[in-house]
Amino acid sequence: MKYLITGLGNPGREYENTRHNIGFSILDALVKASNIAFEDRRYGWISRLSHRGRTYVLLKPSTYMNLSGRAVHYWLKKEKIPLERLLVVVDDVALPFGVMRLRAKGSDAGHNGLNHISTILGTQNYARLRFGIGDNYGPGQKVEYVLGPWSAEEKKLLPERIELAGEIILQFGVLGVERTMNLYNQRGNNLLQKNEGKT
Repeated sequence: MKYLITGLGNPGREYENTRHNIGFSILDALVKASNIAFEDRRYGWISRLSHRGRTYVLLKPSTYMNLSGRAVHYWLKKEKIPLERLLVVVDDVALPFGVMRLRAKGSDAGHNGLNHISTILGTQNYARLRFGIGDNYGPGQKVEYVLGPWSAEEKKLLPERIELAGEIILQFGVLGVERTMNLYNQRGNNLLQKNEGKT
């Protein structure tokens, strides 16, 4: 059983550790924890992770966010992975910082990366893990905020949230999207609330 896990982000040092690149950051952490590495391949960086009889093909597109669909389409076809085993990890301004929502399908909600993937694939029926980055910005500041670095307070909580996102990714393959949604969508966010109460 193979799964394509795509973390969205932009290539280039200027985009590292920014809110918009949380998809890259989550896959980087998962690869590091698993003692594997990415390889520079067509349309992106690829790594393969084995877990409980499943193979996770981890993809960081090198096409820039707005053309993410090219990489997703290519690697689904190349690896012969069906659409139901695709998971896209993406930032979301509609969710408070660190809150995560796993969904089996849905709209792009104005996210350019999801929009391009849906356009190229011809459907919105693929799983996505939405990682909340909050909307703490004023009028006309959305782009600057999304492409900006994490705040000091966010950085304190970020490692734990990224670790949980990696756990959700692995369980997506083991349990399937519906069971993983039921297990993590509420539990993980309750943990966040508890931690915020300690600060």
